Amino acid sequence: MLRLKTPGHERFFQSPMFEATFGGGEANVAVALANYGLDARFVTALPANAIGEAALRELRSFSVDTHHIRRSGDRVGIYFLETGANQRPSNVVYDRAGSSICDCGPGDFDWTAIFEDASWFHITGITPALSQSAADLSIEAVKAARAAGVTVSCDFNFRGKLWKYGKSAPEVMTELVKYVDVGIANEEDCQKSLGISADVHVESGELDLGKYEALSAKVLDVFPNMSTIAITLRESRSADTNGWSACLRDTSGFRSSRRYEITDIIDRVGGGDSFASALIYGLNAYEDRQSSLEFAVAASCLKHSISGDFNRVSVAEVERLMGGDASGRVQR
Repeated sequence: MLRLKTPGHERFFQSPMFEATFGGGEANVAVALANYGLDARFVTALPANAIGEAALRELRSFSVDTHHIRRSGDRVGIYFLETGANQRPSNVVYDRAGSSICDCGPGDFDWTAIFEDASWFHITGITPALSQSAADLSIEAVKAARAAGVTVSCDFNFRGKLWKYGKSAPEVMTELVKYVDVGIANEEDCQKSLGISADVHVESGELDLGKYEALSAKVLDVFPNMSTIAITLRESRSADTNGWSACLRDTSGFRSSRRYEITDIIDRVGGGDSFASALIYGLNAYEDRQSSLEFAVAASCLKHSISGDFNRVSVAEVERLMGGDASGRVQR
């Protein structure tokens, strides 16, 4: 997507300008994985115009493989971002109707070629929220990935402002998640995307880890095909100050991460995608699940210090924070 953000912490049209960059759930994950040194391939649809070309150039600048991006349609989806401060929350306005990917559907992508030599496929709950055809395409994709023996991860990513075409999120996502190996969610995604009820109230800013232990067990019970569920835990005391941690459950049990206190947040948009990408990296790079989880939480903690959707950090920087170096001292 094209991201149009107000300068600094300004309100929409407080000044007559926007900062224009690119981003979006799966794109953010692909860029971060390429940044960690993995081979990443991004699949979407972009128009054959100057904006579409600029988006391709941006992806290629991070060494993301764009060969399977479909050139069709007339427009790139847009989201407008107003960054909050203190007790004023950030605000997102979507302009995605009629974008290239919204108009795509089953049969528009050659999944056999796309999954050739691939070992992992990641998708978010944002794509099936765009349109009925995009939802059908998303389900086709996860089925094809499973058939090809590719591990499937999904960040459930509930976006209430997008589910407007007549289907509720649980109607679509419960079908899609049947083909998912690794589930990723924030505090409320399991409830609003999957319809799995839990006594969790994120508005309070305080989190009860025991409730997430029960919630994660319930998700794996409802979806026995899913081997792992990871849930990010955000204690949002204001737009600038958050507690940040995560938990993970798999067949070996439940574990929680170190907790970071993040103050003076630069940009929290893309924080969930930075967690997802780092978890994928961690699950492939480390033998034990605790290290995978700690890498994901540390990487997403660092993302809060970086403007834009993309997490522009290295493995060494993440591992330094994992090792306890949170001083922020100048590296000379």
